[in-house]
Amino acid sequence: MELFAAWCGYLGAWLLVAGPMYQGARELSEEQLDRAAIRTQSLAVPHSERVSAWWWLLPPVAYILIHRAQDAWRAQVMASLTIEQREQFVSYSNKATGWFIVGGGAALIGIKEAFELVEVYEWPGWITIVLCGVAIALSIGYTTGRMHLTARALQIEDAT
Repeated sequence: MELFAAWCGYLGAWLLVAGPMYQGARELSEEQLDRAAIRTQSLAVPHSERVSAWWWLLPPVAYILIHRAQDAWRAQVMASLTIEQREQFVSYSNKATGWFIVGGGAALIGIKEAFELVEVYEWPGWITIVLCGVAIALSIGYTTGRMHLTARALQIEDAT
């Protein structure tokens, strides 16, 4: 029974990764976002001069300077967008962040469950990495496959 419970925990945890990954991909693909205009605006705003590599002798200072330069550029890009484009971008970013947090939390549980499965079987520790890699690959494969099937089904409907 202990083996069954270990497998249930492992599979259940990784289903909690695949579900948000797929749902997030679906919701983000349905989000109305003027990607071309936003990209054009972001390319039109010049980046500030790069922070000198010498600042990495004082890593906290380098980090702050780079972060400030990126924030200033990001603010300029956002100011150059229309209100509608800004709303689209913020909505998209918020949804992506939310789904990333949910999937990331589930992945941490999945790693723990993979480790416990390895301990139950008394396998070498590196098997945990293999189990996690397989689960991640299957989650990505499932999401990609479903998104392609959905796109293909919608193309068939548009053709009729």
